[in-house]
Amino acid sequence: MDTTTFTDTQLQVKDSVSKICSNFPDSYWAARDQDERYPHELHAALAKDGWIGIALPEDLGGAGLGISEATMMLQTVSQSGAGIAGAQSIHANVYATQPVAKYATREQRERMLPRLISGEWKACFAVTEPSTGLETLKLRTRAVRDGDVYKISGQKIWISSAQVASKCILLARTTPLEEVKKPSEGLSLFFIDLDKEAPGLELRKIRKMGGRAVDANEVFFDDYHVPVDTLIGQEGQGFKIVLHGMNAERCLLAGEALGLGYAALEKAAKYARERIVFGRPIGQNQGIQHPLAMAYMNLEAAKLTTYNAARLYDASGVDFEVPMHSVGIACNSAKFLAAEAAFAACERAVLTLGGLGYAAEYHVERYLRECLVPRIAPVSREMIMNYIGEKALGLPRSY
Repeated sequence: MDTTTFTDTQLQVKDSVSKICSNFPDSYWAARDQDERYPHELHAALAKDGWIGIALPEDLGGAGLGISEATMMLQTVSQSGAGIAGAQSIHANVYATQPVAKYATREQRERMLPRLISGEWKACFAVTEPSTGLETLKLRTRAVRDGDVYKISGQKIWISSAQVASKCILLARTTPLEEVKKPSEGLSLFFIDLDKEAPGLELRKIRKMGGRAVDANEVFFDDYHVPVDTLIGQEGQGFKIVLHGMNAERCLLAGEALGLGYAALEKAAKYARERIVFGRPIGQNQGIQHPLAMAYMNLEAAKLTTYNAARLYDASGVDFEVPMHSVGIACNSAKFLAAEAAFAACERAVLTLGGLGYAAEYHVERYLRECLVPRIAPVSREMIMNYIGEKALGLPRSY
């Protein structure tokens, strides 16, 4: 990967995080993929050096850096061989806390964020539901106020790290959909305890194709009580609040995809240089060399798009002349292009290694399984193209 376009701060992040990740080789991640055990050791190591709070305020214990640096951190984690699984172990703690840092009261921030930054707590992010998917404005999980508590009932799905998280950033409906004036109203954001021993909460782990070190879950709420002071911002404005974190997530996931793609490409190129067939390295053959070159160029192009998007996102927080629609277009484009480039690189790595690429001990098959995540989540390729068609090209909305 060419690094000439990065800032000194980004390169410092890359070097420091690389040193931590060097203690967690491919063999560690292969074992976590097999035993499906959460990588607590990586989370603790990153927390110890303050990286969990990379994009959170310094006065709360964070580093006070931006999404540009956080994207570099997660790309570095992924590229170390940890892949999407390793990055996802800290992913939500970085982006889902952004709305809390911006919209919570001072008292809430001081109560909610320092122990996430220190690594004492882990958090998950609960938005998606089985019956709504991408139709966030039609979420059904209800939060009904009753005196000093909200009673939560409903179901969430694909909630990563819920098995190990003690906190949950939850988007729930406080006003029935049929009673709101605008579709974007009636949803509220909460920062709640995820108490597995309390009545009204049930988790069911989902078996999945890749990224097995980090659990994914169905979460069922049945009259689950949370205090009123867990509400972030104004009641009914949760969708607008949570949007602040969604563009950040696209940048971070793009970085994770890039890391996985570069890791796969590095293994493929090394194998192509060393594997001798018919008296010559297979990488000398254009049939091997050209697809690898194409994968590299696609990753480099996606890298430039990704870090431009992260730069715009950070700039929008201090420069109100940066149009939010430009940020949205940039962040969605980055996620799309990085995911596609990563998939192409991971697929080509498996094909370059041939039969060995199908063997778990060479790791690229794990990379291929994991690289499908950025293509699917948190928004599909097709919905991104719908968004770009409408917002960038002015075409009629297609859905």
